[in-house]
Amino acid sequence: MSGGSVKDLHSKKDLDDVVRGGAPVALHFWASWCEASKHMDQLFSHLCTDFPHVHFLRVEAEEQPEISEAYSVSAVPFFVFFKDGKAFDTVEGADPSSLANKVAKVAGSINPGEAASPASLGMAAGAAVLETVKELAKENDSSKAKGQVQPGLGAPLEKRLQQLIDSNPVMLFMKGTAEEPKCGFSQKVVDILKKENIKFGTFDILSDMEVRDGLKKYSNWPTYPQLYCKGELLGGCDIAIAMHESGELQQVFKDHGVDTTDEAKVTESGNAKGGISKSTDVSTNLTSRLESLVNSSPVMLFMKGKPDEPKCGFSRKVVDILRQENVNFESFDILTDEEVRQGLKVYSNWSSYPQLYIKGELIGGSDIVLEMQKSGELKKTLREKGILPKETLQDRLKKLVASSPVMLFMKGTPDAPRCGFSSKVVGALQDEGVNFGSFDILSDEEVRQELKTFSNWPTYPQLYYKGELIGGCDIVMEMQNNGELKSTLSE
Repeated sequence: MSGGSVKDLHSKKDLDDVVRGGAPVALHFWASWCEASKHMDQLFSHLCTDFPHVHFLRVEAEEQPEISEAYSVSAVPFFVFFKDGKAFDTVEGADPSSLANKVAKVAGSINPGEAASPASLGMAAGAAVLETVKELAKENDSSKAKGQVQPGLGAPLEKRLQQLIDSNPVMLFMKGTAEEPKCGFSQKVVDILKKENIKFGTFDILSDMEVRDGLKKYSNWPTYPQLYCKGELLGGCDIAIAMHESGELQQVFKDHGVDTTDEAKVTESGNAKGGISKSTDVSTNLTSRLESLVNSSPVMLFMKGKPDEPKCGFSRKVVDILRQENVNFESFDILTDEEVRQGLKVYSNWSSYPQLYIKGELIGGSDIVLEMQKSGELKKTLREKGILPKETLQDRLKKLVASSPVMLFMKGTPDAPRCGFSSKVVGALQDEGVNFGSFDILSDEEVRQELKTFSNWPTYPQLYYKGELIGGCDIVMEMQNNGELKSTLSE
């Protein structure tokens, strides 16, 4: 194979035959429902044109479990590179720079050990490839910034958020689109608005990290979805459900002059695509059976295989996550029952497996569950639903103290300290070039009072290193004067 075409694999034998030939091979594991896969596949196709002597292969990971299992694929996109008949390197996730450079290495254009950089491809890659790398790298960098300490909202972002909120009388900020929700909570609110026959707009917060993080602060609401009516926040999924069931939601729309329509219509904002999904009938008997299965355990996983013998990497990943979170759960092997396998896709409006449900509500598939675990949202949801014990204040303080290797509890923020002592400590850390996280104790009276007892230190600021209290302003300034501050915070 040559000349710049990507070949789809349909069996492990096809792959083995190509690899056995000894020529360079690049293999992309993808899924049709994964946006990151689609983006990376564009780059993969561009690279195929620029490196005609490399075999570019693609396999739909869930449809070819034998191949996925052979290379321990648990999330997509995932790339494996072969040379001289052997697998010698991988790339996991949407990392365009690494993909471009490892393709070049397997093709022999780059020496092993060189730093991955789009520019290092030089003339080997065309302008289209480099441009694609730049655009995808921006998206990838945005996602990596998620866990960093965020500064206050700037005026341009505040203006943009308000414009988005006001763009429709009823506005839903959600994961995914109304046609293809990417979490069960978002899907539930979409369903409620459709039942209310309300015209509403949506914004996919997965498409814009700045909006996703900024709106949490702007609204003082930490989770998604978020539902707004005439610019006012109504709340998230649980509130929307309660208001709908009590009739209050309909009254709110009426009071705000929001008209109902014969058929709910959706306006997508930002980068989102789509509209209203078409409904497909499921028989009454099957619906009843699916409802019974979904609600047969507080935490229910529909997967390929069994927890001790998963039949696909995505199912294994969710099983591992639930066990890491110490969650008791039941499972159903959809490979044993074709009626359930096909019917549940329609019932849930979710086209792939695994599917995780908590208290009868669809959470999502492996990518959503993994993302929720990384962000802490999964544990929070499990606690809110009564699956795990509620987080105590002591637990929260421990988590805050450990949230950054160097952590400063202060009055105000590093950009706008609210007391002279806090300002001095910020200045000392910045003078020494120390990266640090911070928490404004004026924003949370409970943390402000309880941290004094937790640390046995009665005043602020308080500086911690690797979970251990260093001290307050006087101690920090003394350590800086003695030349001990930077070395202590670098041990």
